[in-house]
Amino acid sequence: MISRELARELRDAGLVWHPESGDRFQLDLPEHVEPEVEADVFTVSEMTIEARRYPTGTILAFNGTTEWALDSVALVDAVWLPREDQLRELLRATFRSLTRLDDTFAVDVELGGERRRFEHPEVAEAYGMALLELIGRSR
Repeated sequence: MISRELARELRDAGLVWHPESGDRFQLDLPEHVEPEVEADVFTVSEMTIEARRYPTGTILAFNGTTEWALDSVALVDAVWLPREDQLRELLRATFRSLTRLDDTFAVDVELGGERRRFEHPEVAEAYGMALLELIGRSR
């Protein structure tokens, strides 16, 4: 799972999330929310947390199974934590290879004819760094 910080950077760079069952997220609410709630990781599921789409926007509806009182949050109040496979999929045709090095993973992509390498001890974080660069270049 990618870090909350990288997930925010991706969102702020323009990555759009269309919630699907199995997606993980954290709340990104104003500071008046308890820090332990903000640190919780939630999973979209038809049974517990459901993405409801309305003409005015998408909300994440909590279906009564959480221990604290929260009915729903707007999509803008959540930060998506994409999985490794989702990040690789988002890189699309730019992805060239994933290599396991001694103590890190290297993700190689081709951006504008230039081969770039992104290394991190967590494979998802390396994919996320590559995606952030791709989004930045496509703006």
